[in-house]
Amino acid sequence: MDTPTRILVCGGGNGAHTLAATAAAMTNVEVNVMTLYSDEAQRWRNILGRDSIVVEVFYNDGSTGKLEGKPRMITKDPAKSMEGVDAIFFVVPAFAHQQYFEAITKYIKPNTIVIGMPGQAGFEFQALKHLKDAAKLCGVISLESLPWACRILEFGRRVQVLGFKDVLGASVIPGKGKYKVSPLEFAQRIMGAKPVLKATQNYIAVNLMAKSIVHPPVLYGKWRNWDGNPLPEPPLFYQGVDDIQADMLTKVSNEVVATAKEIERQNNELDMSAVIHVLNWYRLYYSEQISDDSSLRSCMVTNSAYNGLLHPMKKVEGGYVPDFNFRYTAEDVPFGLVVMKGIAECVGMKTPTLDEVIVWAQEKLGKEYVVGSRLKGKDVGETRAPQAFGFTTINDLCSVL
Repeated sequence: MDTPTRILVCGGGNGAHTLAATAAAMTNVEVNVMTLYSDEAQRWRNILGRDSIVVEVFYNDGSTGKLEGKPRMITKDPAKSMEGVDAIFFVVPAFAHQQYFEAITKYIKPNTIVIGMPGQAGFEFQALKHLKDAAKLCGVISLESLPWACRILEFGRRVQVLGFKDVLGASVIPGKGKYKVSPLEFAQRIMGAKPVLKATQNYIAVNLMAKSIVHPPVLYGKWRNWDGNPLPEPPLFYQGVDDIQADMLTKVSNEVVATAKEIERQNNELDMSAVIHVLNWYRLYYSEQISDDSSLRSCMVTNSAYNGLLHPMKKVEGGYVPDFNFRYTAEDVPFGLVVMKGIAECVGMKTPTLDEVIVWAQEKLGKEYVVGSRLKGKDVGETRAPQAFGFTTINDLCSVL
């Protein structure tokens, strides 16, 4: 960076470890880390001591390397963690974003950049709600996924980067703050050369592009008629997809694409072309791993990147039963499908298949989001649907652009 800067990394998992170390390894970058989980901050400090975090890197060209970076502080204290920060990176699952926003809100100052890494659907709505009056003078970025495949080798001390994404989609609400560089350029400098951050034309498209669209329909197609008896072993998830599951996912994707087209019809200044059908997404992003791309089912079944991946299951007496509280439902429904449903309602689109999947999933989660065909259940406020933040029309959605 041209001038000294300071970032806050929120979280204590794989991504947080990696970002904290790689950013701290850069010249003139200081890193504060805040993790609110139990005693994780204290444990991390004790383990690391005076040492740096070591990052073992496997680059895409086959070469390897090593980086070392030491955070300026690792704390559970929001006031200390926010001292002098230029940007805040949320590197925690979507369900945990709320507690971090609540912790830092009163310390946020104008000209701060808030980055969801990844943001997941609805991140922008949640950020703008908590930024309040500061929102107009802050930038909000939501990345579609983590920049790398990474894992902790030794908590607090060693992480491994297994590969970098080439390109990463990002929604950007720049605000009117005065930044050292533009919000997206700032994020790019912290990320490094790869992945290249590519801004979508508007944040609404990113919310409809969320890959949380995949898991719930597949789960529904598999387990909607389950008799409750344990299975002898966990079934394959993606590579076990049958025609019914593929059809459910196809119909949900059809409704999301139709919603994007309706948004463009109602506001022709919005480019929603980035919202593509899930079949085309597989063909585009997994072209080298798929051996048969003739159908959605064949794309999933023949995708080598999915080799051996199983349904989330729990071991019980007699075998295995599905774990409906796994993130495929617990996160991908309230922070994924429900957000898409909410955007569809803002433009008057009916989504019967999306509704069907949500109604099934909400029963498994013990929640109520959809009643009939409307997003008016008692637990909508716990989701990141636009309605939970007072957005109910296309004009509301566009008011923050």
